[in-house]
Amino acid sequence: MARTFLQMLSLVAIIWLQSINGTNSNFPAYSSQLKHLLSISQIQLNNLAFASDAGKLFGWLSGIAANYLPMWLVLIIGSALGLIGYGVQYLFLIGHVSNLSYAAIFFLTVLAGNSICWINTVCYIVTIGNFPLDRQLAIGLTGSYQGLSAKIYTDIVEVVFPSSAMERARAYLILSSVLPFTISVISAPVVRVINVVKTKRTKAAFILILIITTATGAFAVVGSLGSASTRLSPLTSAVGMAALLLAPLLLPLGLVLRQSVPARILNRLKREEKVYVEEINDASMDNMESGVKEIRESMSISSISEDISGGLTESSIGDDNIRETNEIISVMEEIGVKVMLRRLSFWLYFFVYLFGVTLGLVFFNNLGQIAESRGCSASALVSLSSSFGFFGRLVPSIVDYFFSR
Repeated sequence: MARTFLQMLSLVAIIWLQSINGTNSNFPAYSSQLKHLLSISQIQLNNLAFASDAGKLFGWLSGIAANYLPMWLVLIIGSALGLIGYGVQYLFLIGHVSNLSYAAIFFLTVLAGNSICWINTVCYIVTIGNFPLDRQLAIGLTGSYQGLSAKIYTDIVEVVFPSSAMERARAYLILSSVLPFTISVISAPVVRVINVVKTKRTKAAFILILIITTATGAFAVVGSLGSASTRLSPLTSAVGMAALLLAPLLLPLGLVLRQSVPARILNRLKREEKVYVEEINDASMDNMESGVKEIRESMSISSISEDISGGLTESSIGDDNIRETNEIISVMEEIGVKVMLRRLSFWLYFFVYLFGVTLGLVFFNNLGQIAESRGCSASALVSLSSSFGFFGRLVPSIVDYFFSR
């Protein structure tokens, strides 16, 4: 039970990490204000948007570090990079750091973008290690929460700074700096690969998480739509989102409660048995010895029958165990860089990501300027895009889980 509890607790921690790890998706919400605060041109602003994505080009460093360092240390290093990258920019905007050149800001943005890769690497390794038979769904489910990052940060900023645009820009930077580091420190003790003797499909647990995840995404979408968002106050939206992010904790807590009730019953039976034994007097010792002898004989007979039935059971489920073992072995395949570069699937993924996903990033990074030109709120567009992006990440994993062979 302890291992199952830690597995589910690690899943909850990864959900929290991914929820606050999409810090680069906050950029469009404050890019216009950042442009005025730094007194830079539109081209320089676009270069800063590129710098955040360029930091991911060095994401392979986190993969190398994960081969030699414990997961908790990789997680802390990654969040510390973001703490420095966004934190120094925040200190510059409030005047605590002076004479910060544009090149230095560009480098800090690259550093902050690279920090996302470190946290992602830890999340993927722990998810695959703890849920090898459900890895597609587990990765897709947890990764979808990264699409909600912009919505979560926007809700917090709108509660703290509802009117001042310049203060909101500073708030995004300080939150992007402090929040990932804080959640990483909290999650570090439980974000680790659990050594499980036998891995089973935890279908019921994932269905429950899927229900909570779908409800979270639906709440985010409804709260981002124009007519509905005007009815929900920023505080109500933030509290509702926080409650839905805490809801996955019900799964590991339910496991504890489920096991605690039988444990209390067993302890009570042991106490009653102890009292009963103490009440036996010396006159009945001979009868008890003969009874113990009969019990031992019956136990030996029952143990023989258990061996026979156990052998039959092993033969009846042998094929299932072989299939499950083969599946576990297949998902633990490790390949090197040379083998990876010779595989067609790698290049298909590379070019789809290069020519497909990057187009969406160009549009998303310029949402702030699009909103400004149309005279609407940039945070509203960012929240809406973030909420629908959540389902865009989640739906393929659900389809693969329920309809694949």
